[in-house]
Amino acid sequence: MAKFFDSIDDSLAAFIARQHMFFTASAVADGRVNLSPKGMDSLRILGPQRLAYLDLTGSGNETSAHMEAGGRLTVMFCAFEGAPLIVRAYGTARILREGSAGYDALIGHFVEHLGARQIVDMQVQSVQTSCGYAVPLMAFEGHRPNLLRWAQNKGEEGLKEYRSAHNRISIDGLPTGWD
Repeated sequence: MAKFFDSIDDSLAAFIARQHMFFTASAVADGRVNLSPKGMDSLRILGPQRLAYLDLTGSGNETSAHMEAGGRLTVMFCAFEGAPLIVRAYGTARILREGSAGYDALIGHFVEHLGARQIVDMQVQSVQTSCGYAVPLMAFEGHRPNLLRWAQNKGEEGLKEYRSAHNRISIDGLPTGWD
């Protein structure tokens, strides 16, 4: 049975810390709902009602566009190993771009990666747990090196050019705030 909480308690924080991946879903009133898998030890719990993740350069930048437009964010964690459990954190977020004071204040919480473009800083409004009985059992083999290799091959200038060409406008035509 699903249960709601006002914040991330120590037990939920410990569960979240053990997960190798998480999913983000963002939306605005009109347009597509964006759902993305994330990994690479990129999420940190910064308090009972705050979490953040280091967002790496990718093919799109939908979460940024949705947050710029005042949208909502859900972060979901699933137990693929061990006892079944799903945890969802609901809230809103601000985007802290590389080089901003907010980014600089939080980057020390993360392993820095070439290709990091922003930190998504989420204010958690509520947390829900559910059973996860239908989530399959899977064994973690490791993180894929592909994105880091791609970023290394692009280099800093190539990443800036890529972001300018592919990360400035969402698939629904919304600005991402990335210049």
